[in-house]
Amino acid sequence: MSARDAGAVRFGGAQITVRGVRMSGRFALRGVVVAGILVLVAVVIALVSLATGSYALTLHQVVDALVGRETGIVRTVVIEWRLPRVLVALLFGLALGAAGAVFQSLTRNPLGSPDIIGFDTGAYTGALIVMLVTHTPGLYSTTVAAIAGGLTTAALVYLLAYRRGVQGFRLIITGIGITAMLGSLNTWLLLRASTQDAVTASYWGAGSLSNAGYPQLIPSAVIIVVLLVALSGLQRGARTLELGDDAAKQLGVSAERTRLLLVIVGVALSATVTAFAGPIAFISLSAPQIARRLTRSPGVSPGAAALTGGVLLLAADWLAQHAFPVTLPVGIVTVVLGGGYFVWLLIAEGQR
Repeated sequence: MSARDAGAVRFGGAQITVRGVRMSGRFALRGVVVAGILVLVAVVIALVSLATGSYALTLHQVVDALVGRETGIVRTVVIEWRLPRVLVALLFGLALGAAGAVFQSLTRNPLGSPDIIGFDTGAYTGALIVMLVTHTPGLYSTTVAAIAGGLTTAALVYLLAYRRGVQGFRLIITGIGITAMLGSLNTWLLLRASTQDAVTASYWGAGSLSNAGYPQLIPSAVIIVVLLVALSGLQRGARTLELGDDAAKQLGVSAERTRLLLVIVGVALSATVTAFAGPIAFISLSAPQIARRLTRSPGVSPGAAALTGGVLLLAADWLAQHAFPVTLPVGIVTVVLGGGYFVWLLIAEGQR
């Protein structure tokens, strides 16, 4: 070993260094390769989703329609009917995966996801109040109510779990209790509503992308992109928080301020999806842990988790449309597939 090798810092695997004029970064080679593979898998699933349906198309026809070489019914089917749903599934999967990574990083626990802690349930409560109590349903009113419900629930859980700081396990246990209470409230709201309103709200509450279109895609894309950019700006503080509050303070990071901002961004990501598509369970729970195992990284990476979430929701939505005799809400598929993963995760955590 040379003197230069003896003084080198080992990062645990091959690294890629990117240097710019004002900033530079170091990325694990395996993480970059996994990200590339996930993008490729997402593209393949998207093309298959665009080609399959009651009006079957070839992949060549799909590609021609996307680049503008097809007109008529083929272009209408691909661009107007199927593409919005595919883009919405990918976008919402990215948001859910990133939200799960935020809370699993904050709690340092694989059970720390918005659907387990109760933030998704709170967003659902906010939407139900608009739909069943005030009777002012609409795209923007439901979105605002869902985000407000999620943030209110997050504030309540945060305050109840706060004891000279917030510990991950205490936050999870408090969130599970709040989830049970809000679940009862949601059931009561459905029972007191008219039959038609209750059926509509229940179907929406199963988590569905059946109404996905450009009116839903454009505003949700703007909100989610802004939140993802904000999350990328908070990543340095989030990484430092994983070392502990004392270490974060010594490195010049305000632990409580950074944690609060991360909670707001994570809740807003999850609540936005809930507002537009209903609560879609288990993507936030499973995507970060699957991504961590694929990349073999020591912590949870929001980027890899987001890409994994996008692939999972795309695949689940394709199964919901084509793998069963009738079209199912995508939330039912994610619950069925994610339930087994959740049981395995509980057993694994119990053994530890």
